[in-house]
Amino acid sequence: MKTPRAVDRLCHATGLFLVLSGLAHLVVFAVDGGPWDGPVSWRKPVTFGLSFGVTLIAITWVTSYLRTDARLRSALLLVLAADCVVEVGGITLQAWRRVPSHLNMETRFDTAVSMTLAVGGGVLVALLSVFAVASFQRRPAGPPGMPLAVRSGFALLMVALASGAAMIARGVVLTRAGHQEAAYHSTAPLKPLHGLSLHAVLVLPLLARVLSVTSWSPGRRRRIVAVAAACYAAAVAAAGVWAALTY
Repeated sequence: MKTPRAVDRLCHATGLFLVLSGLAHLVVFAVDGGPWDGPVSWRKPVTFGLSFGVTLIAITWVTSYLRTDARLRSALLLVLAADCVVEVGGITLQAWRRVPSHLNMETRFDTAVSMTLAVGGGVLVALLSVFAVASFQRRPAGPPGMPLAVRSGFALLMVALASGAAMIARGVVLTRAGHQEAAYHSTAPLKPLHGLSLHAVLVLPLLARVLSVTSWSPGRRRRIVAVAAACYAAAVAAAGVWAALTY
């Protein structure tokens, strides 16, 4: 097993690579053109590369505040990094093949890719759930406001994982029922909820970290983080209501 510091560097480098992959495909989109929306577009390698890369970097940083076994954390982060590469790699491969990446059962190969992405999503849920539980088992370390920021971020991240699982589950059901086109469009109502709640685990701890370099009192910093967490939760709730009304 690599040392925790080496694992952190590896995960940060992997996350940066995924971000650069997303940006590179933004250039491809600018040159090649085509639709931005829809199951077959350059949007998917762009958004998934950026999102998975930023999330991997964020989780690597935020989990450094958790009071967990260093070897267990390192092992989970290595699996998480590999899973992120597989997810972005599969999505990018299908984009270059000009076929849908998710919910695509047209050929054996497409089915294999689609199922690999689904299994990878399950692994992602399991890994991040372990970190989320750990954040509530023992109070996270860090400056004033950081424990609340970490716990709130992971709580909202669970909403993102649940909405993502719901999108995959409904899409698979529709696909197996023969409603392929409906499956592609069924995920749209949940996307704002999924995207918004996904990055709370970066935004809130980052706010706490920025506040730590100010001269404000610990109590004031904690109150600011609490208000920010409440506002973020309210925004996620509003996105959830909209999804429920349109799903």
